[in-house]
Amino acid sequence: MIEQQIDIPTLDGRVSTFITHPERHGPHPVVLLFMDAPGIREELRSMARRLGTCGYYVMLPSLYYRSGVFELGPIPQDEQSPERRRMYELMESLTIAMVMQDTKALLDFAAMQSAASKGAAGAVGYCMSGRYAISAATHFPDRIKAAASVYGTHLVTDAPDSPHRTAPRASGELYFACAETDRWAPPETIAALRESLAADGVNAEVEVYPGTQHAFAFPQRPVYDRDAAERHWERLLALYRRRL
Repeated sequence: MIEQQIDIPTLDGRVSTFITHPERHGPHPVVLLFMDAPGIREELRSMARRLGTCGYYVMLPSLYYRSGVFELGPIPQDEQSPERRRMYELMESLTIAMVMQDTKALLDFAAMQSAASKGAAGAVGYCMSGRYAISAATHFPDRIKAAASVYGTHLVTDAPDSPHRTAPRASGELYFACAETDRWAPPETIAALRESLAADGVNAEVEVYPGTQHAFAFPQRPVYDRDAAERHWERLLALYRRRL
């Protein structure tokens, strides 16, 4: 495997991006892995490597670069801790428009790399970035042909760019993996998402993972559910095999 940490130019600066892909038998389909709120850490790099070993050119950007932040470090469970409050501030500083601007920069960079395929690409986002992965498919329908939101937040909002509103613009396939217990995406939100996607005839699947909580796919979280996490990997890789 090849690993690199590269600063990729954007309109707002340079986004530091972890890239991993197989050494041989390229070019490899590009997969954008969008971080969750706690930001870049070894846990996410390990997940990027797992995707990469399956034959993909994986890009994991540090989305907080506009605030001069690369890694936040450990985040206490205490909601009132300074570290967690800072995390929320950083999370709320991002918008779909900002991240789509970054997505264009990432795709443009990948288009110049011999190891990266110029064909169909994929995206996956966890927690705050579920909406970004889905939005990537709706903003770049000619490139992003498979996008997955894993316990994504803010999927159904009143905003014009809410993922449930823009989903019909996608030309590929969308997948939503949802936790059964999730205060950021409660059952009524999942129901509204399902209804909207079905009404608009979007090629999408919404799956609720029984007995799980928000963040179930992260091995370092107390709520980690190994069986559910492995199922999400199976579903994600099957999606990419079909579309990429």
